[in-house]
Amino acid sequence: MVPELAGRAHLQQIIPVTDAALKKAAITLQEIDAIAFTQSPGLIGALLVGASFAKSLSLALNKPLIAVHHMQAHVLANLIPAERPEFPFLCLTVSGGHTQIVKCNGPQQMEVIGETIDDAAGEAFDKTAKLLGLPYPGGPLIDRYAKEGNPQAFQFPEPQIPGLNFSFSGLKTAILYFLQNAGKSTVYKEIFTATEKEKKDFINHHLADICASVQHRIVSILLNKLKKAADQTGINQICIAGGVSANSGLRNAFTAMGIKNGWRTFIPPFEYCTDNAGMIAITAYYKYIAKDFADLDVVPSARSSWNIKN
Repeated sequence: MVPELAGRAHLQQIIPVTDAALKKAAITLQEIDAIAFTQSPGLIGALLVGASFAKSLSLALNKPLIAVHHMQAHVLANLIPAERPEFPFLCLTVSGGHTQIVKCNGPQQMEVIGETIDDAAGEAFDKTAKLLGLPYPGGPLIDRYAKEGNPQAFQFPEPQIPGLNFSFSGLKTAILYFLQNAGKSTVYKEIFTATEKEKKDFINHHLADICASVQHRIVSILLNKLKKAADQTGINQICIAGGVSANSGLRNAFTAMGIKNGWRTFIPPFEYCTDNAGMIAITAYYKYIAKDFADLDVVPSARSSWNIKN
């Protein structure tokens, strides 16, 4: 993804998309109660386009302006379906850029109790796909091939990180060395024993098993920490969210773990897992009720940490 091109695409599409949404909803701009936009985090060019457009509408229509944090929105996507969790609940939020466990006491009361100290789970999927020669985004392709493979075919290490935090950099390195060694080792060797042809042949012959084994390890890392968080907090309303929550291996393992531990589990529909306007809208709805409005001098931010304890 090229940030500059993404920003330009937003600029070209934001008015047509807005017009299409209004026509589909059969309403006018004057009937809207408030204008919401994603403030952070994200690609700054795209955020600037959305923020500027939202401010203009808010000023022109004299409607309240609502700034939404992208990660809060992923969590609250679980409140869109009719069957939704009750507060307090835990949410494992996993995407290409974030991996977090969030304790949610209310729509405006959230605390990050665990997060990655380096790379995100989605990045581990995409990096693995690149090493395997799969196109971007590679996460869905790994999921597809994993369904045909044996998750126990190859063993990858699970990082021993204390507390509720995650780490995926070591796993990524182990996968890199595993492929460079044509499956003979996950440990670095000064001179690799496999030739380029051997590496390619190994990947071609074992692609499904590699994908299944990598996915199994990433999922186990995520769910082992989530189980630990549930045990520590005593909360049994458990959700997942974010782009990686669309992964079938994670969804199935999460559901099975919930049954085993007596949890009430919730997963957003696929259309609300990846980045979407619906999750921004549901977050804006609760901020509107709380009269949590933004001023026109609000600015977007490419990166921002968050804990919401209003």
